[in-house]
Amino acid sequence: MTEFKKGDRVRWDAGNQSSVGTVEEKITSETRAAGRTVRASEEHPQYLVRSEKTGRTAVHHPDKLHKAD
Repeated sequence: MTEFKKGDRVRWDAGNQSSVGTVEEKITSETRAAGRTVRASEEHPQYLVRSEKTGRTAVHHPDKLHKAD
């Protein structure tokens, strides 16, 4: 599993295009983020990212994120 840290620039698939943004937080426990309940743990973390295009936040599993160039 790829690890990311706050400030990393990442990309992810968003429908038929890719989005680019910045990691804001690694989530390792159940919480609310980006308007939904996130069920994360130390073994299965998720990442809160902010889109460069829209400024909105989203939460993604690490296998859906890739380091952006």
